[in-house]
Order: sequence, then structure tokens, then C-alpha cells
Amino acid sequence: MGWRRREGGGAVAGAASRLRFAPSSNHLLVSSWDSGLRLYDADACELRMEAKSEAALLDCCFQDEAVALTGAQGTIGQHHEVVSCIEFSQITGQVVTATLDKKLMFWDSQTRNVNPNSIKNLDSDVASISVCEMYILAAIEREVYIYDMRNLIGPVKVKDSPVEYHLRSLHSSPEWKGYAAGSVDGVVAVKYFDRGTDGDMGYVFRCHPKSRDGRSSMVPINSIGIHPFDKTFVTGDNEGYVIAWDAQSKKKLHEFPIYSGSVASIAFNHNGQIFAVASNSNYQESDKLVEEHQIFFEMKQHF
Repeated sequence: MGWRRREGGGAVAGAASRLRFAPSSNHLLVSSWDSGLRLYDADACELRMEAKSEAALLDCCFQDEAVALTGAQGTIGQHHEVVSCIEFSQITGQVVTATLDKKLMFWDSQTRNVNPNSIKNLDSDVASISVCEMYILAAIEREVYIYDMRNLIGPVKVKDSPVEYHLRSLHSSPEWKGYAAGSVDGVVAVKYFDRGTDGDMGYVFRCHPKSRDGRSSMVPINSIGIHPFDKTFVTGDNEGYVIAWDAQSKKKLHEFPIYSGSVASIAFNHNGQIFAVASNSNYQESDKLVEEHQIFFEMKQHF
């Protein structure tokens, strides 16, 4: 089993902040720093739709095949600051948003209102959030907070992630009943909710080891994608490295050819047969700064 990079994944207008595949099709939603929200057909490698906002869009997600959500103002509700993370729960029908004003808010997608009792005022910014069935996980500094969206009185659990530096990325899995989180210094923590899954409740490892003067360099893990069915996950870092890992055997499965720029976001499609990567880069050419942003599609092959 391997992966083949499909020709046709190419340049995009703005630096991507997040990639999301639709629940049951190969439509890819892309939010961008240039305030654009774009919908691509991964099968045809074509842009299908584009919408503009007034400010940079830092995240996006699907509510269903016909409805997409992002941090644009006025759609469901408003924060005083920029929306940095957004998720939708199919089970509870809630939209969850995190912002740069250190708030986690839960919106009713039908009434477009937020219950004041469900606003979580936090001590620090939320780096990443992820829905796992009726739970929402939030990466805050070095910790992962877990809330039960059916009862928002307080955290269900606060788990100290055994990393030295702040978390950058987080992705949970209902299949695993756990999550993988990446830190700003290249360390990944894999954790399970059920002790029976892993006797030591998970493990930690340096994902992309590099040596400079005998010391490991700090390369942030910008994004983590978990396969929808297999016990595998993929990490993407700030230097263009993408690696697939076996969560059960704790071994490297595949290292993709290096990407030209920083890996901003990665995502699997609904059946795990397509894997999308957003690569952002800029470089100096003569007297001007040149930006180059691309989206690639990796296709799963069976031998």
C-alpha cells in the first residue's frame, strides 16, 4: 500500500489556513488568509466556488454536504475578536467556535443563538479544537480540555499533555476513542480515553527529529490528520515534512516527498483514499517577496 501524488493539485490564490473534506463527497473546503473561502472538486482538481469575507479566515468546516461554516461575521453569531477555530457537532447540532479573545462558545445551529451559560472564558488562547462524538477537545497551552457538549457546566477532564512546549495542533478520533496532539517543538502525544486501549494511556515521541549542533531543532507540528478507519495518522510540520504513522505499532509508515513550503493543513477524505495537503511558502526574488501557495492531492494505492 502506498501513495501517489496526483498531477493537478496546484497553485491557489491565498495562503491556506485550513483544509476540510465534505462528510461524504470529495469536495474540499479551503479557508485562506486572503479572506477567501473556496470549494474544490478533488476528483477533477478544479475550483467550484469562491466567497470573500472582510477579514482573514483562520478555519472552516462543513455542517453537511450543502452547508459550510467559517469565521466570517454575521452568519451565526459574532465574537469581539477573530474566530481562530470552528467545529460542528453532528450529534448535538452545535457550532463550536474559539477566538482570540480567549473564549470558547457553543452556538445552536438552528436558532443561531448562544446560551450565556455555555460560554467558556479561558485563561489562554485556544490553539486547536476537535469534535469527538458528543465531546469537544480544546488545546490550550500544554493541556487538552475535554467538554461534554450535552452538559457544559465545566471540563469533563483536563489532561496534562506530557509536552514541554505549547500545543499547536489537535485531532481526535471516535474510532480510536482518543486523540493526537502536536506541539510547537515537534513532539506528538497520542492519548486514549479508555485505559484498556493502551495500558499507559498513550505515548509521546519526537515526530520529525532533526539535529543542529547536536540538538533537536524546534519545528512546529502545524497539522495532524487521522485516517477515518485505520489506526494511522499523518503529521505535517513547518518545514514541509509530512509523515504517516501507525498509532498501534508506534512506527513510521511513510514519509511523503518534501513539500516546497510550510505545511499549513492536512486532511483525509471520507473514506481515507485521498489525502490533501496545503503548502504555503514565500521567498525573496530580486527586490520583491514572492508568495507561492499550493494544494496537493495524494491518492492511496493498493499493490
